[in-house]
Amino acid sequence: MRTRIALILALAAATALSACAGRREAPALPAPTEAPPIAPQAPSGPVAGSLEDFRVNVGERVFFGYDRSDLAPEARQILERQAAWLRRYPSVRILVAGNCDERGTREYNLALGARRAAAARDYLTSLGVPGNRIETVSYGKERPLDPRSNEEAWAVNRNAHSQIVSGAVS
Repeated sequence: MRTRIALILALAAATALSACAGRREAPALPAPTEAPPIAPQAPSGPVAGSLEDFRVNVGERVFFGYDRSDLAPEARQILERQAAWLRRYPSVRILVAGNCDERGTREYNLALGARRAAAARDYLTSLGVPGNRIETVSYGKERPLDPRSNEEAWAVNRNAHSQIVSGAVS
């Protein structure tokens, strides 16, 4: 029995040695003398202070309930971000446009759109944005985002849109 174990061990050792003999080690690579150049990274995201920065990182539109011009908590959060951004970029001027859905008369919707734009402007000024940097206009139901005639479209069309008119970084 001992001879059998010794024979098995001898065969295993011979097999292992023959496997190693067939292997070649990879040649050593020369050490690099200098680091490879690092490619400059393109800035990710919009340029700070740009129209795209305002649109993407802040939000340019707040929404209202049916026949309402008071600001919901979500609208206040967006306007708070707008105010912080506008305080950071004091040369920027904006136009706040009030919009409505298609229901109601033209005159009624123009008045409601004006109240919506004024609500957004008043909240921005209460947060420290000088009023002389904010103009307002009402488009009533004349400029819908969604032309369909259903609840989903009407909800999208009831908004106040803050649009940068001057002073943004190009």
